Amino acid sequence: MPGLSLSLRSCGHSAISQAVRGGGAVPATAPRVRKWLSREGGGSARLTRPAALGGGASGSGAVCAMPTSFTVVPVEAQGEERGPEEEEDEDDERDRGTGDGIARESSPFINSAELDRGNMYEGKNMALFEEEMDSNPMVSSLLNKLANYTNLTQGVVEHEADEDSKRKEVKGPQMGTFIGVYLPCLQNILGVILFLRLTWIVGTAGVLESFIIVFMCCACTMLTAISMSAIATNGVVPGPEFGGAVGLCFYLGTTFAGAMYILGTIEILLTYISPSAAIFKAEEGGEETEAMLNNMRVYGTCIIILMAIVVFVGVKYVNKLALVFLACVILSIIAIYAGVIKTAFDPPDFPICLLGNRTLSKRSFDVCAKFTESNNETKTTPLWRLFCDSSLLNATCDDYFRLNNVTEIQGIPGIMSGVLTDNLWSTYSEKGSIVEKKDQPSIAGSEETKMGGLPYVFTDIMTYFTMLVGIYFPSVTGIMAGSNRSGDLKDAQKSIPTGTILAISTTSFIYLSCIVLFGACIEGVILRDKFGEAVNGNLVVGTLAWPSPWVIVIGSFFSTCGAGLQSLTGAPRLLQAIARDGIVPFLQIFGHGKANGEPTWALLLTAGICEIGILIASLDSVAPILSMFFLMCYMFVNLACAVQTLLRTPNWRPRFKYYHWTLSFLGMSLCLALMFICSWYYALIAMLIAGCIYKYIEYRGAEKEWGDGIRGLSLNAARYALLRVEDGPPHTKNWRPQVLVLLNLDNEQLVKHPRLLSFTSQLKAGKGLTIVGSVLQGIYLDKCTETQKAEENVKALMGVEKTKGFCQIVVSPNFRDGISYLIQSAGLGGMKHNTVLMAWPQSWKQTENRFSWKNFVDTVRETTAAQQALLVAKNIDLFPTNQERFTEGNIDVWWIVHDGGMLMLLPFLLRQHKVWRKCKMRIFTVAQMDDNSIQMKKDLQMFLYHLRLNAQVEVVEMFENDISAFTYEKTLMMEQRSQMLKQMQLSKNEREREAQLIHDRNTASHSAPAVEASVAAARPEKVQMTWTKEKFAAEKHKTKDSNVSGFKDVFNMKPNQSNVRRMHTAVKLNGVVLNKSQHAQLVLLNMPGPPKNRKGDENYMEFLEVLTEGLDRVLLVRGSGREVITIYS
Repeated sequence: MPGLSLSLRSCGHSAISQAVRGGGAVPATAPRVRKWLSREGGGSARLTRPAALGGGASGSGAVCAMPTSFTVVPVEAQGEERGPEEEEDEDDERDRGTGDGIARESSPFINSAELDRGNMYEGKNMALFEEEMDSNPMVSSLLNKLANYTNLTQGVVEHEADEDSKRKEVKGPQMGTFIGVYLPCLQNILGVILFLRLTWIVGTAGVLESFIIVFMCCACTMLTAISMSAIATNGVVPGPEFGGAVGLCFYLGTTFAGAMYILGTIEILLTYISPSAAIFKAEEGGEETEAMLNNMRVYGTCIIILMAIVVFVGVKYVNKLALVFLACVILSIIAIYAGVIKTAFDPPDFPICLLGNRTLSKRSFDVCAKFTESNNETKTTPLWRLFCDSSLLNATCDDYFRLNNVTEIQGIPGIMSGVLTDNLWSTYSEKGSIVEKKDQPSIAGSEETKMGGLPYVFTDIMTYFTMLVGIYFPSVTGIMAGSNRSGDLKDAQKSIPTGTILAISTTSFIYLSCIVLFGACIEGVILRDKFGEAVNGNLVVGTLAWPSPWVIVIGSFFSTCGAGLQSLTGAPRLLQAIARDGIVPFLQIFGHGKANGEPTWALLLTAGICEIGILIASLDSVAPILSMFFLMCYMFVNLACAVQTLLRTPNWRPRFKYYHWTLSFLGMSLCLALMFICSWYYALIAMLIAGCIYKYIEYRGAEKEWGDGIRGLSLNAARYALLRVEDGPPHTKNWRPQVLVLLNLDNEQLVKHPRLLSFTSQLKAGKGLTIVGSVLQGIYLDKCTETQKAEENVKALMGVEKTKGFCQIVVSPNFRDGISYLIQSAGLGGMKHNTVLMAWPQSWKQTENRFSWKNFVDTVRETTAAQQALLVAKNIDLFPTNQERFTEGNIDVWWIVHDGGMLMLLPFLLRQHKVWRKCKMRIFTVAQMDDNSIQMKKDLQMFLYHLRLNAQVEVVEMFENDISAFTYEKTLMMEQRSQMLKQMQLSKNEREREAQLIHDRNTASHSAPAVEASVAAARPEKVQMTWTKEKFAAEKHKTKDSNVSGFKDVFNMKPNQSNVRRMHTAVKLNGVVLNKSQHAQLVLLNMPGPPKNRKGDENYMEFLEVLTEGLDRVLLVRGSGREVITIYS
């Protein structure tokens, strides 16, 4: 411990020797209130000066800069009560037990039940360690287990066991980087958005803004992949439960992705493959969108049921078809690139019909003209009939149709046409606006015309930059596909980083190049036409593809269908893994499945959540939802990595050399920014859900992946704060009681006085430091289980009483030393207690009581030596519980001597709590014969005014009078009692000495005569060890006579004058307090210090008993010797 050694060096020997002697600055005697008030000048007192630290006493203590705790342990005391025979017996008992009798932590690599002990103990080279072999295996066996460690995907363990009977040899994981990571990631990343929405995003946002959107999203996934690579190379990677607590976000994202893929599949089917298959048709213009959504809901529900059945019946068929789906995606992308190259020299023929600058939908007409000439006759076209009320040339037509010409332009002018410059900038629009070509001439008509039934191409939603980010982001997700298969990889630590980063690089290149190529080849109005209405209902990407649009349509249909199936296959396994991990207890049911491990219940829940996405029905509405979940998941991955690195966690040693914590931090920041860019209200809801899950997991006590990171963060913050607090003692303004509560336990390790904890929580109200300590008598090795039981009981009671703090149980050979250890060493650094709270020992007069008066008086002395305040609660069982409420009454403070202002502060703190809130504070002080009581009252009122305390002030006059016969009699009885106790103790010692002498005589009779002679020769003559019957009888009568004479002396004795004076003060003060405060809810009194002469300790207890006689609830207060309250703000 470098901190400790440094502080030892800096303090030097004087501090250590002083601590060992139990020394320290003993506060000077506290001045009486009258003198203190007059000296400080009636209210203008500078209370920040620690008055009680005056003189040279405090100067002797060495001041250490570093946090150091010394515990004084009397070495000889530890073995006092145990003979060598007992120690041997205990050693034998420990030898017969397992190891040292201490339970060890279970490990996945250690299974003692299955070890063949015969093989383990064959050689005796390791005999020294053989008793610990069951909990600490030999290194060779541990290495063997690690080398044979296999990782089966959770959820298929039963399936594997079932299959073992069918196959004799289990093949190890054989997948490489390309097949195992690169291709699955590629397949998961490239998907529905590329085919259905990317052209529309380019058209709406323009090439430049689209490039920014794609670059931001790809950068986010790349940074996350680097963090993930660090995790993957930091030990054996678990299977689909990768991510642990973060897995829930990942699960919900994957499930909604399934819904999105299914919606994409139906969109391709009903819009581009078979529009006639629609169940709901639009009867009027403008109802197309609603009809489409209803079709989505019906078809989507049917497809989900069908897919769930397929997944339930045969997952292996889904996995076998995965390669087919991947082939469809790759072929589609190749077709796009081939089409782009072909446009350079032979652009495809896709004419667009424009009316003025407005784009027309070609679903309702085929000829792009108002009328045609045939056989010198002018005929109107179907387009004319759509805008006019009849087919005649003199028909009434739409104003805009009449004023503007119909023109036809090429939809795909080709890469060499220079259309890129037109598509560079964004064209955002409101919902229901017409798609228009920017530079085309147009004459505005009257706006009164209803546009609903006209064949224009309308925008179906309002578009803006942030919304497009939310729609696009799902197309870069899927980067965890490789790490989810880590159990099947030959070398996961090498394959996951390489494969994932290569896949992200490839897909980022594809997306970025597609943006530029789409902008360079396709006309802007076509790009903004989401459903390809201007090109005869063709898929817009399909128009660019070569050799035919159907390559893209069929390819994208199968790839989206396959992606949906894979989401429905992967998500339930993920949920099953999380459920079996036990991280979220209410999900336990979803850990069960079929006999072969298939997650049936998880599949049902996944299908149910998917159905929510289907009922939303719009691809553009579902995409931002799953963006949130994936962004949340990626953010946590980045956060975990950054935290682990910044905390320098010893177990965090990633092999991935390109990792740096700044990348994780940047990734986390980018994820958070993208969440709020996509949708600030979705982001807040997602964070609220994640926060609720985290608090739930914390409440249920599951210490999984993210809990440990947060715990590390808390520890680091606590360490930093402790080091800051250590800088120096707190200013008087910041002083608050940091309490060490000394509890007494019974034989069952239950707390004897629970109200002491109630009073603590009322005094503290959850603020500051509270340490609840107790002492068990014995040896720690023998008392391990009792210590744990005691700690559990105390913590349970702390929970019930709402006492926020720490519990510390100390085992000591005797009770007295245990309390000393606690007073010296409880707390850490600057977070040490400055106040000790204990209950008054009610049964102190019983000599057999282990918490006798000697222990109590020594505790009082030790708190004074340690410069700590002491609070002693008398009649603690009469104190209120936290549920009680005092509706009236007083808290009376009897301020006899000033020792730091503790008496003022405690009632103020108590009145913050609901129990004492309605009590009034009264302050009494005592005036002697020569005091001006009127001036004292004024001074005290002014003092309280400056302290900002509301209290009623009263000065009680206590006149000198003769010592009463009652006082004299009480003192005499007290001294007689203590003298009798001493006599009884002496006679007990005599009896013990007598028994020892008999034991010596018996031992001597069995020893050899030669030895006896030599011993006798060596002894001085005056000590005779030979006992005769006569001598024994004489000694016995002698002892008896001395006892009788001793008891006679007791009844003839006269009391000590000093004790009579002290008793006189106690009796008089008690009378005054009873007169004024008998019905007070709580009385706070200055606690007089114990006598310097230790012979009068039992008399001290009697004085305190007399002082507080007749009062229900008393708190005796002894200050620490420093100011704890100030008039300054």
